[in-house]
Amino acid sequence: MERAKKHYSNKKLWDKLKNVGKKAGGIVVYAVLLLYYTLQKPSVPVKTKAMIIGALGYFILPIDLIPDFITGVGYVDDLGALGAAILQVATHIDQDIKDKAKNKLSTWFGEDIDTSAIDEKLTN
Repeated sequence: MERAKKHYSNKKLWDKLKNVGKKAGGIVVYAVLLLYYTLQKPSVPVKTKAMIIGALGYFILPIDLIPDFITGVGYVDDLGALGAAILQVATHIDQDIKDKAKNKLSTWFGEDIDTSAIDEKLTN
């Protein structure tokens, strides 16, 4: 994750989502959006923001543990990194952040995206 931090920028993140969002799938994009909106909260500690930037940087990396171009499994490692970061920062993810992420997600994927796999982890 430390190496991935240098790859993060808002522009790179939005470009990556624009280019591969549909291919990565709704659950990966939802995880990215949750972390992105958490990163924007002024009350989130710097250490937590660094962890988020590392996870988002890993998502942006063109070549990672499992290259994204491998159909069917290319985003499994990205989801693992994103999921680990979400679990670490869960106390900072409030309903407002979930709503923002879901609203953005629905503009790209429609209303039928099931986010329960992540949402359930946030309530436990």
